[in-house]
Order: sequence, then C-alpha cells, then structure tokens
Amino acid sequence: MKHSAVTVGLPRAMLYYRYRILWSVFFQELGIRTVISGPTDREILEQGSVLAIDEACLSLKIYLGHVRALVDKCDYILIPRVASLGRHRDMCTRFQALPDLVDNLFRNSGQRFLSYNVDLSAKRDEETAFLELGRALSAAPKEARRAYRTAKKAELAHHKARVQKQEQLCHQEGLKILIAAHSYLVEDPYVGRTVTDYLRSAGVIPLRADLVDRDAALKRGMELSPTCKWELSREILGGILQRRRDVDGIILLSAFPCGPDAMVNELITRRVKGVPMLNLVLDSQTGTAGVETRLESFIDIIRLKEGKL
Repeated sequence: MKHSAVTVGLPRAMLYYRYRILWSVFFQELGIRTVISGPTDREILEQGSVLAIDEACLSLKIYLGHVRALVDKCDYILIPRVASLGRHRDMCTRFQALPDLVDNLFRNSGQRFLSYNVDLSAKRDEETAFLELGRALSAAPKEARRAYRTAKKAELAHHKARVQKQEQLCHQEGLKILIAAHSYLVEDPYVGRTVTDYLRSAGVIPLRADLVDRDAALKRGMELSPTCKWELSREILGGILQRRRDVDGIILLSAFPCGPDAMVNELITRRVKGVPMLNLVLDSQTGTAGVETRLESFIDIIRLKEGKL
C-alpha cells in the first residue's frame, strides 16, 4: 500500500539529528513523502523565541521555530514523545512534553500533528510505537513492521559508519579536541557547527563524545556517575571516558539554560582530570566572534601546555 499523497514534515532540530535516518527510511518504505525544515537561521530562532517561554532552553526555542516553519507546508508534522529507553534511562522532560507543548502552541493553526510514544518504563517499546504510527497513517501492521525494521537496520548501519569514521580520526596526527555535546546542538549549522568549523580552520581535529558505540558508552558512563538518569548524558559521559586518552582537550558545549547539562558538566569537571577543558554555553545572544575568541584562547593554552606554541 502506498500513501504518496500524504506528506509528513520533520523539524530539523532536537531529536531529528538522532533519528533522521529512522524517520526518513520508515516513511520512505511506506511511500510517504517527507518535508524537512530548512537549516536553522536567525529567523527560525527568533520565531521560536517568540513562541517559547523565557526560561526555555536554546534548543527548544530553535525546535519551535522549525515547527513554525513547517506549518501549512505538509499534511502532518511529526512530533515524537520519547520518555524512557529503559530502567534509569530517561530522556529530558522536554522530549516527553513536546507533543502536548506543540499541540497547545499551534492549536489554532489548523495544522495536523503526528506523534508516537516510546516509554519502556511503561512497557511501550520503539517498534510498538512505530506500529501505532503506521496505523495512524492507514498502513497495515505487516507493512509498518517491515518498514520499521528496514529503517532501524539503516539507522544502526549509519551510526556504525559514523563511529568508524571517528575511530579513523583518532589515529590521525595532529591536535585533537573532544566536543562533549548533544547532536542537536553540535550539528546545528547556526549554533553548534560554528565550533567544529572554527576548530578545523585552526588545524584542530574535532572529535565527538556522542559518536561512540552507545551500549558500551552507557556502561562506561556508570563509572563517572552510577546515578545519572538521562540517557543522552550517560552516553556522553561514557564517550568521554572512551576518548579521553586520544585527545588533547575537551569542550563541554551546552545550550543555555539546560538543567541536565549544567549538572553533568559540573560532574565532568570534578571527576575527569588531567585534560584541559573549556565550558562553552551558547544562548540566543552568543555572537560568533565571542565564541571564536574563547576557542582560540583554549587552543593556545593546549599548545602552550604541550610546548607547541
């Protein structure tokens, strides 16, 4: 069964950077066209900031701006709810609340939204959630299950390839700096990617703490904190332990005012010793020049410490 007349919008923010392969292949297998919002720019950030409360983090403001950019451009916009991936493997509450938040903010827009609910603490796994998503799109259970399993296989292969590329970078000669950040921040072209772009222009090899084997990272993360309950933070903790011997410095990159990152970054600075660190917090007022100045100083400190300046 094909559903080519239906279009589903994917906001290019937050969990998009983790699940974009899973989503795009799933809908492709069902014959459904996807529409992706454009790269983040100043207008998207400003639109999202108007919709969000002042206390919302930068990443949520960007996300709402991307949702706004898709309104009236597709039949549905996908707004997933990912609450828990297992025992002591919770997601930030913003990921749990997104469908309700978006429904409320855009209740008078006439736009329709799609959602799915992953919550292993309530015995709702990802495959079950995607079967329900397929049912909402009038796909047969067998068709939706095949689409999900094909998409999951593609997602795992894509992540494995990215991890292998990081391993190759680890063996290259040159100054290496590990970026400890969520994918939706470090990969966003308007905010986080400026950091990796500057590092490369300065002759530094940027590595990422989140591009590691996730199961192994979750286990290693327990060494730094057996009580950290946030899935993505635990992966980053484990990634730091896996990469710390390969790098010359670590950048703790976060979005203001992210509560989990504020606590986890403090934990990292207290427990990870012997490697220079830069705590870099980005907000809607952060200018490129200020970020580049701090990065330049951090690189100089590392080179001076290693006698290369």
